Amino acid sequence: MTEVRFTHIGGPTVLIEFEGWRLLTDPTFDPPGRTYAFGWGTSSRKLTGPAVAAAGLGAIDAVLLTHVHHGDNLDDAGRALLPAAGTVVTTRSGAPSLPVPARGLRAGQATRLEAPGRPPIDVLATPCRHGPPLSRPIVGEVIGFALTWPGQAHGPLWITGDTVYHRALRRTAAGIRPGTVLLHLGGVGFPLTGPLRYTMTARQAVRLCEAIAPRTVLPVHYEGWQHFRQGRDGIERELRRAPERVGGLFRWLPAGTAEQVRL
Repeated sequence: MTEVRFTHIGGPTVLIEFEGWRLLTDPTFDPPGRTYAFGWGTSSRKLTGPAVAAAGLGAIDAVLLTHVHHGDNLDDAGRALLPAAGTVVTTRSGAPSLPVPARGLRAGQATRLEAPGRPPIDVLATPCRHGPPLSRPIVGEVIGFALTWPGQAHGPLWITGDTVYHRALRRTAAGIRPGTVLLHLGGVGFPLTGPLRYTMTARQAVRLCEAIAPRTVLPVHYEGWQHFRQGRDGIERELRRAPERVGGLFRWLPAGTAEQVRL
């Protein structure tokens, strides 16, 4: 069994620490107030800053970057810290655009992180659909990450990435059988596209959890930006309607404070 520390920095940005490893997901460290263009007439304003400043992070062994082309997953300050990271893992299409060499993966491909005196980590890229059917040419390539290392007692750690609930996601998750899920929520939407959603809602999350029965779910990517349509209050309302076995899986990470989870 591995004791893993999760520090939620804001949005999708989480510091993951265990057995000497320090991993960072989707680095976003810009101050609040700026509006970011997401393409095709969509944009969003950042409402809150990071709970931990980039300068206070310390050494980072690897950055797990679900996609490179949206400011709520990689902003200017996040991009600036990439050269100091040991390894960057991201999408195959996004890797060439980064300021450092990166390992580019498509869904279904894997790589391994290794360092002396630490357990090796196998990183499997998982599928994401960052919007409605047939939206990939518009929203671009996005992946999640399933992390496996020796000593896990309850299955892999799965970082879903920005995705809605869809068949390939459910099928992949059922094959992985994750013990802990870092779940991107928020029900992202834009005035231009009306009711369409570009990340999971709580209702979709309940369906996913009913299908795969993880041990722990850690919600992220639901606050701090104008384009989130479902914050913590809305998620909790939906969870109260869910079967108790599902609602009880969710555990909220305090901003800026390390929380320990057994994997």
